[in-house]
Amino acid sequence: MAENNINGEEKLIAVAREIAKSLGHSNSMTDDIIDIFSTFDGRFSRDKLSPSSDMLQASRTISDKKPSSAVATLEECLTSLELQISQYLSFDQPIWSNSSDSCAFLEVFDELIGTMREFSPLARDNKAVGVELDRAEDLLQSVIFKMKEEFRGLIRRGSDSFDLSRESSDSDSEGNYDDGEIPVAHPVTDFNIVIDALPSATTNELHEIAKRMVAVNYGRECSHVCSACRREFLEESLSRLGLQKLSTDEVQKLPWPELEDEIERWCKSADFSLRVLFPSERRLCGRIFSGYPSASDFAFMEVCRGSVIQLLNFADAVAISSRSPERLFKVLDIYETLRDLLPEFEILFSDQFCVFLRNEALAIWKRVGEAIRGIFMELENSIRRDPAKVPVPGGGLHPITRYVMNYLRAACQSRQTLEQVFEEERERAMSGISSLSVQMVWIMELLESNLEAKSKVYKDPALSSVFMMNNGRYIVQKVKGSELGLLLGEDWIRKHNVKVRQFRVNYQRSTWNKVITILKVDNGGNNLNGGMKERFKMFNSYFEEILKIQSLWIVSDDQLREDLKTALIQNLLPAYRNFIGMFQSSPEAGRNPEKHIKLSVEDIEARINNELFRGNSSGSRR
Repeated sequence: MAENNINGEEKLIAVAREIAKSLGHSNSMTDDIIDIFSTFDGRFSRDKLSPSSDMLQASRTISDKKPSSAVATLEECLTSLELQISQYLSFDQPIWSNSSDSCAFLEVFDELIGTMREFSPLARDNKAVGVELDRAEDLLQSVIFKMKEEFRGLIRRGSDSFDLSRESSDSDSEGNYDDGEIPVAHPVTDFNIVIDALPSATTNELHEIAKRMVAVNYGRECSHVCSACRREFLEESLSRLGLQKLSTDEVQKLPWPELEDEIERWCKSADFSLRVLFPSERRLCGRIFSGYPSASDFAFMEVCRGSVIQLLNFADAVAISSRSPERLFKVLDIYETLRDLLPEFEILFSDQFCVFLRNEALAIWKRVGEAIRGIFMELENSIRRDPAKVPVPGGGLHPITRYVMNYLRAACQSRQTLEQVFEEERERAMSGISSLSVQMVWIMELLESNLEAKSKVYKDPALSSVFMMNNGRYIVQKVKGSELGLLLGEDWIRKHNVKVRQFRVNYQRSTWNKVITILKVDNGGNNLNGGMKERFKMFNSYFEEILKIQSLWIVSDDQLREDLKTALIQNLLPAYRNFIGMFQSSPEAGRNPEKHIKLSVEDIEARINNELFRGNSSGSRR
C-alpha cells in the first residue's frame, strides 16, 4: 500500500504514541510510559511521542496569548489536521485493512477532538475562535462519516472471514453466496451455547471506533450502522432455518397441513434464536460498546427487534386464528416453546430499550393460553351440536365417543402444560380439584348428555341400553390407566363402571326377562303362564326372534360381549333345563315329549354363543 506521505518511522512513532495513550489512565501515567519508551530508543523521545506537543503547548498558553494569537494557533492546528485527514479520506481501500493506518487515523481523530475541547472555552468571547470551531465541526463530520463506513466495512469483512459451513442438504439446494451477501453462522444442534458472532480482532477494532463515536455523542449513529449489518445476518439466518415472513392474514389463510409444518419450523427457529443467535448478538454488542451499556443495549435492540417481532407475530397470528379442536396439539407446541423461552427473554430483553419485547413475548404467551382454552370451548360446542337424529347401526360405538375420548387422552399427555393453561381460570376450580380436572369433568358430562339424547332415538329399549353400554364401556376403558384417569379420579371411574353394569341389567330385563318368565313354574309344578306345550311354542318363537334381531347388534368390547353371553346363559339355561324336566314328567308331554322340544339345552347355549351380537365389530375399537 502507498505510504501516503507517512514514512515507516512516523508510523512506528504513531503506534508507540497510541500505546502510551491507551495504557495511561492519566496524563502523569502517560508521561511515565513515554519516559520508559525513550530509554529504549532515541526515536521515542518525549518531543516525538507527546501527541501534538506543539499544539498542546500552544493550548496551555492560550490564556496568556492575545485572541488573535489563539485564533492563529487554532487555525494552524486545524490546517494540519485537515491535511492529514484528507489523506485518509482519499484512500481507495479501507483504512482498517492496514493496522498502522488505522492507528494513525484514530490518533488524528483524537487530536481533532482534543483541539476542539481545548479551544471551546474561548468560543464565547471570541467569534473568530467560534468560526474556526465550526470549521472543526465540519471536519469532524467528515471523519465521522468515514468512520461509519469503516465500521460497516469491518462488520461485513469480519463476517466474511468466518469459515461458515452449511449442512449439505441446505447448501446443495441453495447454491453459493453472491459477493456482499451476509453469511449464516455454522449450523449447530446444541441450543445452549453462545457463539462469537465476529472474530475477536475485528470486535476489538470495532470497539475502538465505537468508543470514540460515543464519546462525541455519535453513539446512536454507530448503533444504527451496527444494527443494520447484524440485522441482515439475523434475517438471513431465520430464512435459512426455514422460517417465512408471513403476515397475520397469510398465516390465517394457510391450509392447516401447511400451517402445521410452519409451526414446527417456528418452534425450532424460536428456540435456536433465543438460545444461540440473540445471546451471541447481545455479547457482540456488549463487546463493541464495552463501557457504554446504554449504547450496547440500544444497538442490541435495533439488531434483534425485527427478528423478535417476526417470531412473536407468527405466534400471535396462530393464537387469534381458527380454534378448531384439531389445532390444539400444535398450539400447545407454541405455548410450551414460548413458556420455556420466557427466562431467555427475561435475561436478554429486560433493559430500558428491550423491555417492550420481553413484555410482548409474555403477553402473546398468555394469548396463546387463551387460544388453548378457546379450543376446549369449541370442543364443547362441537359435542353440543352433534346431531342425535341418526342412530348408529346395531347400537355400536358412536364416532363422537371415539373422537372425544381419543382427543382427551392425547391432550392429557400434556397434562402439566394444560394445568398451567387452565390455572388462569381459577374461578372455575373447585376445592381440592385443579381447574383442568373441572374442565375434563365438564366435557365428560357434556358427552354423556349427548349420548343419552342419542340413545333415545332407538325405539327398542334393549338396543338403547346396548348403545349406552357400548359407549360407557369405551369411555371407562379409555379413562383407566391414563393421565385422563388421574384427572378424573378413581371415584369417577367407579361410578361409571356402576353405570355400565346398570345398562347391562337394563338390557337383560328388557329382553330376556320376558323369555325367562315363560319358563317359570310354581312350587306345585304348574306352569304359571298356561299350558306347557303352548309355552314351548312361545319360548321358541321369542328365542328365534331375539336371535334374529340381536345377531345384528354390536357389542364392541370383546370382554363385555363374552360377559353378557355368559350371564345370559347362566340365567336362561337353568330355567330352560328345569322347564324341560317339568314338561317331560307332566301328563301333557304324552308318550313322546321330545317331539315338542325343538331346542336342547346345548342348542340354546351354542346359538347364544354363535349368533348373539354378531354385528361387524371389527375395527370398532381404537
